[in-house]
Amino acid sequence: MQNITIAIDGFSSTGKSTLAKQLAKQLGYVYVDTGAMYRAVTLYALQNGFVSETHFDVNEFVMQLDKIHLAFKFNPKLQFSEIYLNDINVEKEIRTMEVSALVSKVSAVPEVRYQLVKQQQAMGKGKGIVMDGRDIGTVVFPQAELKLFMTASPEIRAQRRYDELIARGDEVNYEEVLKNVQERDYIDSNREDSPLMKAEDAIEVDNSNLTLEAQYEKIMNLVSMTLEGQE
Repeated sequence: MQNITIAIDGFSSTGKSTLAKQLAKQLGYVYVDTGAMYRAVTLYALQNGFVSETHFDVNEFVMQLDKIHLAFKFNPKLQFSEIYLNDINVEKEIRTMEVSALVSKVSAVPEVRYQLVKQQQAMGKGKGIVMDGRDIGTVVFPQAELKLFMTASPEIRAQRRYDELIARGDEVNYEEVLKNVQERDYIDSNREDSPLMKAEDAIEVDNSNLTLEAQYEKIMNLVSMTLEGQE
């Protein structure tokens, strides 16, 4: 059976990564979390003082992009790949609210997107890949055989994110998380370079009221139909 490319786009906290990991594991495909790549770049900018809530030295930061090396390494214990920034595992550090509050600002920089899109396209040359992000079906893999666009209400997404952070031991409040979700939606959808949008041939999945099991079953049916169409 011929391998395909599965592109998953959508708003933050719609479970794109969870779904992509499930599909990759089931199909034996490579999974690439592009959101983690942008978060890792944001973490680098934060650690080196290029960005904060009140400033962003874009030009200085862009000059440092060639010093940022990203890699995914499979963790057999967790059964998925974790992201490394300059040979350091930063999987936990990139999931903080501090990084979440700045990632849309950093990822809107055209030079950042250009560099990461090049890496992402190289990763998917041989197909057999599941990639999630904001512009996978529109920019990275416009020819992907299956494109999904994930959405859910801001309130439900904020609650999911809040529950995840609390379970991790972070001290956050729901209003702060909801505000972050809404701000990211606005920035992601209104940036000049590769804004978040649904590809014309993408299938929209609103999972506001879907269980993980129901969502997985629905998407696997779409995957099976797509694979059958390639035979």
